[in-house]
Amino acid sequence: MITLLLPSRERFGGQRLSQDTGRALARGDHSARAGDALSGILDVLPRGWPVAAASRQRDAGDAAHACWLRADPAYVRPDINGARLLSYGEALGLNTADAAALLKPLKPLFGDAGFPIDAPAPSRWYLCLPQGAKLPEFTAPEQALGADLFDELPQGPEGRRWRALLSEAQVVLHNHPLNAQRAAAGLAPVNSLWFWGAGSLPDRVQSSFSRIASDDETLTTLAALGGVNVAAKPASWNGGATSANALYDLRDARDLAVLEGQWFAPLLKAVADGSLAQLRFEFDDGARYDIARTQRWRFWRRPLTSFVNVAG
Repeated sequence: MITLLLPSRERFGGQRLSQDTGRALARGDHSARAGDALSGILDVLPRGWPVAAASRQRDAGDAAHACWLRADPAYVRPDINGARLLSYGEALGLNTADAAALLKPLKPLFGDAGFPIDAPAPSRWYLCLPQGAKLPEFTAPEQALGADLFDELPQGPEGRRWRALLSEAQVVLHNHPLNAQRAAAGLAPVNSLWFWGAGSLPDRVQSSFSRIASDDETLTTLAALGGVNVAAKPASWNGGATSANALYDLRDARDLAVLEGQWFAPLLKAVADGSLAQLRFEFDDGARYDIARTQRWRFWRRPLTSFVNVAG
């Protein structure tokens, strides 16, 4: 079975479905998922999404017996209403020497706070925290990208300490000579950090999927920890093996016509010719449609014209 993980149907508004997709959805088996999409893909115990610990184990192999927090390099741009996160991690293009230079003045700051900082990978920086450390809720960077920074910073009594540490780190980075060099070269400065992904290594990660193709670091990092074959999301369905239970994460899609041409049409053709036994449309809003070749006999069902027509 192939599963397409799709954004909420409302994102597509009134964009028109092709006749083939509209017919397949109308004839398909509809159900509603309980819980969020990731919980249906990965079974993580204890519950949570400890991305920092999982990626630390991948990067350095020393994540056991500690709590970890990502403190990734970031570019924040002030504007008239505050500031916005515009770039982070790999997008900043740091190399090993850049990361070492930027971390040098940050190490005393975080070391004195009891949270040693290091970077086994130039785009992934880590804070080592004591087991059982009380932490606020942190927002994943992809969710905060482009948003008002102050709305996304950790809140509450525990959040106050982390906001103060971030402010001190921003002062250190603002004055770093490497950022002057980057600005002269037309590159975005590394003038902030982004805290996220806190937690310890989970006791167990399991998935019913044997392959997951996604650009979501939370999903791929934890899936890899559970032994799933993970890969970057391809631009289109490439006609790979259809016997594997595979998931393709298309939640960043906005243009229905592109989805139709690059994914829906070739996969529905594979269902029609029998080379793919089942295709699942898994929407982020909880709706699910299972498409199979035997459903072609439900010819009395009227094709849908857009996702706003999909019941449930």
